Amino acid sequence: MKNYKYSYILLFIFFFFFFLIPCTSYAEEDQGVENINSLSAVVLDAKTGMVLYAKNPQVQIPPASTVKLLTAMVVLDRLPLNKKVRISKNAEETPSGGPFLREGEVYTVEDLLNLMLIKSSNQAAVALAEAVSGSEENFALLMNIKAKSLGLQNSKFQTASGLPASDQYTTAYDLALLLYEALKYPKIAEIIQTPVKIITNEQGRTIIVKNTNHLLFDNEYKEAIIGGKTGYTKLSKHCLVNVAKIKDRLVITSILGAPNRESLWQDTKKMLKIAELVLENKINPVYINTVVNLSQPVNHVYTVKNKIKSAKYKKKGNKKLIAKSAIGKGKKEDPKIAKNKANSTKNMASKKKSKGIKTAQTEARRGV
Repeated sequence: MKNYKYSYILLFIFFFFFFLIPCTSYAEEDQGVENINSLSAVVLDAKTGMVLYAKNPQVQIPPASTVKLLTAMVVLDRLPLNKKVRISKNAEETPSGGPFLREGEVYTVEDLLNLMLIKSSNQAAVALAEAVSGSEENFALLMNIKAKSLGLQNSKFQTASGLPASDQYTTAYDLALLLYEALKYPKIAEIIQTPVKIITNEQGRTIIVKNTNHLLFDNEYKEAIIGGKTGYTKLSKHCLVNVAKIKDRLVITSILGAPNRESLWQDTKKMLKIAELVLENKINPVYINTVVNLSQPVNHVYTVKNKIKSAKYKKKGNKKLIAKSAIGKGKKEDPKIAKNKANSTKNMASKKKSKGIKTAQTEARRGV
């Protein structure tokens, strides 16, 4: 009977110490792993290439403005930094966040790289693409050739800016590889870690730009953060590929599909903590796969421009049909009535165009 009593006492002590008293273990620190809110994420040890953390690493998602790292690499492969580039009408009309570049302004390649990588200017990206290849479409061919040479096996690119386009995608893993390769370009490494930059164009206009990567200003991590590139579209949601120094090692974090900007910063910091634990051999690398739903429609930044063009052609076509119809019936419309109709149609088209461009620019401002 006494043996049973001792057994109960020992069982109670075991239960008390191991289940009721909170243990100081790495399992508690590891709980943050499950709280990564982003749809897809990767942590890469830049020294060994080892994946320290992965959540849906091969899910294909539009890259948004993170693609500008690839754009910068293609540009630097082909143009000198001091080459002057004149902003075209097409570049000026590209939906973008401020500062807005104007047709006819002249910037150096280095200036445009700073605008593109620090402030995420879509206009600068298009201007650089045109300077290299004459058009963004031709430039996209070079982007995909470069991507293949870097080993990006699950990516395809259509725009230099990352603005939405059909059949354009990347993965969190490919994005991490992209930044790893981009860091081999000293100018890219210099620009992405620049908090604030003053740029003056040939006409004397001075622009001050602040980096969209808020981790550069984070009190907890600003000493560790080296730099990175942000992005946003409706389908991509918030994105960030970033590099930091953890335990004297370069660690690359890649995020696609964060629900909001704050989650972007918080998830990155959680992932850096996970990286630290793995590098200290306190936990094993973490791999997570979840059910992914990408049914949300792609936004219509580029479609807006196409719709405006279609409306113009439709309007011209309608005028011809009306004219033919009038001739066929042998009727001639009163000139005053015809003029009023034309003005009315013109005003309506102008309002639609203004609304469309405003919507596109609002979307593009968030695409940083």
